[in-house]
Amino acid sequence: MSTDLETEEHQALRAAVAALGKRYGRDYMTSVVRDGAHPRELWTEAAKLGYLGVNLPEEYGGGGGGMAELSIVLEELGAAGSPLLMMVVSPAICGTVIARFGTDPQKRQWLPGLADGSLTMAFGITEPDAGSNSHRITTTARKDGGDWLLTGRKVFVSGVDIADATLIVGRTEDARSGRLKPCLFIVPRDAPGFGRSQIDMELQAPEKQFELVLDDVRLPADALVGDEDAGLLQLFAGLNPERIMTAAFGIGMGRYALGRAVDYAKTRQVWKEPIGSHQAIAHPLAQAHIELELARLMMQKAARLYDDGDDIGAGEAANMAKYAAGEACVKAVDQAVHTLGGNGLTREYGLASLITAARVARIAPVSREMILNYVSHQSLGLPKSY
Repeated sequence: MSTDLETEEHQALRAAVAALGKRYGRDYMTSVVRDGAHPRELWTEAAKLGYLGVNLPEEYGGGGGGMAELSIVLEELGAAGSPLLMMVVSPAICGTVIARFGTDPQKRQWLPGLADGSLTMAFGITEPDAGSNSHRITTTARKDGGDWLLTGRKVFVSGVDIADATLIVGRTEDARSGRLKPCLFIVPRDAPGFGRSQIDMELQAPEKQFELVLDDVRLPADALVGDEDAGLLQLFAGLNPERIMTAAFGIGMGRYALGRAVDYAKTRQVWKEPIGSHQAIAHPLAQAHIELELARLMMQKAARLYDDGDDIGAGEAANMAKYAAGEACVKAVDQAVHTLGGNGLTREYGLASLITAARVARIAPVSREMILNYVSHQSLGLPKSY
């Protein structure tokens, strides 16, 4: 599925990734989840083809593209039924932050591996008592000689079990006085005092969720990414790609569910004509298609603004894209299941598990209510209620 708004290179990328996704598909991802494994085969092949690092600088082994290209990769894998959620985290958030703000040694150490898939990085920002209020983050970093000591807790951190390191959002000590100074630290998986425990999730996905405990984790000075006093800029440099990629995740999933429903509606016959000929079936599926297309347009706008260096404009568009994609995804999945009736709840057709998975695009990494707050405050200029 391509669009005239995209370049020939983008359309070729879509076609190539779609072909890769088709070779794996939903059955592959289902078997990975059933076995409690990770989609290493797909991850490795996507990396070898240059898809995982398509947004990272060429000088470090990446493709030299941006979020426009990376979002295409995730969307098309999702549309084939085999999305790689860690793409949202490792190359999009962590790779982007390090590429933009990391020191030269950090770039040399991490970017080639993030680009070729041999290294993976997780991202920890959410805390048990902070939720959507990043101003309440209590993970603190304090200097101890030439080192940093990091203490705090994080929850709902994806893929820590397979990550070589986690990019942790903390705050410097003087943030307690009211000044927001988030800082980003690279924490190796084997760092003393860095503990993890898996969260038992109803969500069926190969990527596991973890709670992290950081108990005076000692880090060298060069674990800090970028400038200690520029943390907010660096943080949102990672959060905007996260929202764009979550939109791609939702659009891909919605397209997969819609495709299954359309195929079923074309062939399922209980009266004279296939059920897809009835408007009660056809119209909701058409609406789902329209809403997914609209969400993609906003995602493309957000990616273009971000890649052009307009962080403020990209912030608004990325939030809107994430909101639109989450809503479109949930509606598409719901209508797909409803179209199949009882078959939509069977394991054979593989749609029922998407009912839970689709909610991810509404809830994470930021809830739709917080996006509506953002738009009402930042776009419309309405007063805050908090």
